Amino acid sequence: MITENIKNDLNERTNEFRRNQRLTDLLNEINSELEPVEKELMEGQKLEYPVIFIVGALRSGTTLLTQWLANSGSFSYPSNLLSRFYKAPIMGAKLQLLLTDEKYNFRDELKDLKTNVNYESENGKTKGVLAPNEFWFFWQKFFNLEGDDFITKDKLKSKLDARKAIQEEIAGMMNVFKKPMVFKAMNFNYHLDYLDSLFDKAIFIHIEREGLTNIESALVARKKQMGSIDKWYSFKIPEYEKLVKLNPYEQVAGQIYYINKAIEEGLSKIDKNKKVKIKYEDFCENPKGLFEEIHYKLKLNGFIIDKLYTQELKFNISRKKTISNDIIEAYNKFNKIK
Repeated sequence: MITENIKNDLNERTNEFRRNQRLTDLLNEINSELEPVEKELMEGQKLEYPVIFIVGALRSGTTLLTQWLANSGSFSYPSNLLSRFYKAPIMGAKLQLLLTDEKYNFRDELKDLKTNVNYESENGKTKGVLAPNEFWFFWQKFFNLEGDDFITKDKLKSKLDARKAIQEEIAGMMNVFKKPMVFKAMNFNYHLDYLDSLFDKAIFIHIEREGLTNIESALVARKKQMGSIDKWYSFKIPEYEKLVKLNPYEQVAGQIYYINKAIEEGLSKIDKNKKVKIKYEDFCENPKGLFEEIHYKLKLNGFIIDKLYTQELKFNISRKKTISNDIIEAYNKFNKIK
């Protein structure tokens, strides 16, 4: 269920980004009714495919990377449709196949549901039935997250029973789609070792954007989502209490700095054959190169993508010609920290 704290947090957003409460209430009702069926579907699900987790700071290119992997056809992923079955994702996966997969088409009865995954998004939010979704409510049900709260070590320790359920539900979805599954895992930026302990065949992709541009983009997102650059945007992190006392430019610079630092520390404990690091700018310049590296890492973990690369050879990068002194000073403050 959606708690009062979550409702209050969401109401701080600008009208364009507030949730539809009627939709939320109906989804709670539907998911509660499907949950008993889901528990039966979870029984005996085994992990047969690798799981790919995309991590990175806010506004670093995680959404574009997820859309690109979704478009490859080699991976399954939480779609906007699937996200509506957060308490019954295995059943949701079956329904998605029924409604959208060409193998189950009968004379185009449901042709209106056939949509391609495009590269459009607004502050991480995509449009379209099959466009990737952050799957936030799926994770929320395991860890009782509040608003834009992050997952703490205490929550992980207190939810030991969640491990088996997470494994079974993700295994169940992959077994329906018969493909590895890609997740944006930014709410686990500080706990990559936890995800690594759940999945033997996990691959972690850390995407990092040029620092000044990343700060600029995050400030724009604050203004758009929250109505002001003075309001915190995205997950609160362990350093939140000290960052919130700073000016908005330093808050964002610190937010991005500490997230990437935590990811680097987490990845340092993970086998080199299970991780990939890519600069956003390098990915845009040569996506095929990243595809080949992911292909190689999956092969090392016992899974082969039997498909040639036929996607984009390049993505355009939009940059501001000038960056304000406030952003430069904030960036320098944190990137001098050793």
